[in-house]
Amino acid sequence: MGFQLGQDGTHESAAFLTVTELTSLIKGNLEANFPDVTVEGEISNAKLASSGHLYFSLKDENALIQAVMFKSRMTGLSFSPTDGLRVRARGAISVYAQRGQYQLVVQSLRKAGTGDILAMLEERKRILAAQGYFDQNKKKPLPRFPERVAVITSPTGAAIHDILTVLQRRNACIDVVIFPTPVQGAEAAPTIERRIEQANRYGDIDVIILCRGGGSLEDLLPFSEVSVVKAIAASRIPVVSAVGHEIDWALSDYAADLRAPTPSAAAEMVAESSDTVLREIQQFQITLVSAIKSKLDTLESELEIFSPELVKSRFDLLAFPLVTRVDEANEILVNVMNNTLTELGRRVELASGILETASPQAILCRGFSIVRHSIGLSENLQELSAGQVVRSASQLSQGDLIDITFAEGSATANVKEIKK
Repeated sequence: MGFQLGQDGTHESAAFLTVTELTSLIKGNLEANFPDVTVEGEISNAKLASSGHLYFSLKDENALIQAVMFKSRMTGLSFSPTDGLRVRARGAISVYAQRGQYQLVVQSLRKAGTGDILAMLEERKRILAAQGYFDQNKKKPLPRFPERVAVITSPTGAAIHDILTVLQRRNACIDVVIFPTPVQGAEAAPTIERRIEQANRYGDIDVIILCRGGGSLEDLLPFSEVSVVKAIAASRIPVVSAVGHEIDWALSDYAADLRAPTPSAAAEMVAESSDTVLREIQQFQITLVSAIKSKLDTLESELEIFSPELVKSRFDLLAFPLVTRVDEANEILVNVMNNTLTELGRRVELASGILETASPQAILCRGFSIVRHSIGLSENLQELSAGQVVRSASQLSQGDLIDITFAEGSATANVKEIKK
């Protein structure tokens, strides 16, 4: 019990408690009345300390309680306690006086079914996977040497600092464009969707990094919204998802072309180290120079065994079959041309004889003549054409004039008599 100063300046007894005393009373009552309780709730903000102790919260729709499970109690667990998992925790209530905080010291832990958030995410994951948003054959490869990288994240978070630090260290030539967005809360998902679309319209961006630091399952929910998943899948630019720490996950990890465990790892994946590239170039240079030198040495050794006379002799050997074939082909060609010309001459001579024999002049020379209707007056002139060759006696009438052509000269005669 403490004391307070009275109005007259004297000390008087008063019924008040110090913080330590009040906390001790609360501690005694709680720990005495709740030495062994079983609590069902959903794990949130689970964190495994370097000591091996597990710190987490148990929550339901209306309340939340802090909990701790020491390393010695975790050895028998058959599952990994993660955010969103609904469990039943058995233990004792303890008061941590230094912070004025009560918590559940868990002695045993078992699954009580999947938490509401985790169940919702698993169902959403199943639906989106069935619709093809996570198909591996749709993943786009990352360019090895990107010139410009878009980073979609909070401009004030640790993630952007980590990414810029890694990119500066590995390849300072990369141009970084930051698309600021909230990474948790109601406005996060629609803003992330817009930023992905803007990055695709920006121009000359080679890779998009979508990232944020670690957080609870609820904090990461915007990265599992359907609109964000669809925006990632629709991006023509490769997307790297780096949401939370290595144990965290979001549906953006499945939709992205590559998943990085942390934002720093995403920067490592995107930026090829300039030192590594220079070492590769140097190695290629050494290999190329060595190969060229080896080839030159081989050629030099081969050239040493050749003399001008040997070269000429080998050339003659190589050329002999070709020269022989040319000579033979030339001889065959000349013979074919001569035979062809002889045959053509004979055919021309034969054709000339045939033409000579069939010539009208030659026929006339053999005693024949050509009879035509005369162009002079004839009483049947209206029925006959002057100059028409007469082939039959029926074409003539008494008194007709006819022209007779002989081998030498011609004559005009008058038809006196017709014998048919």
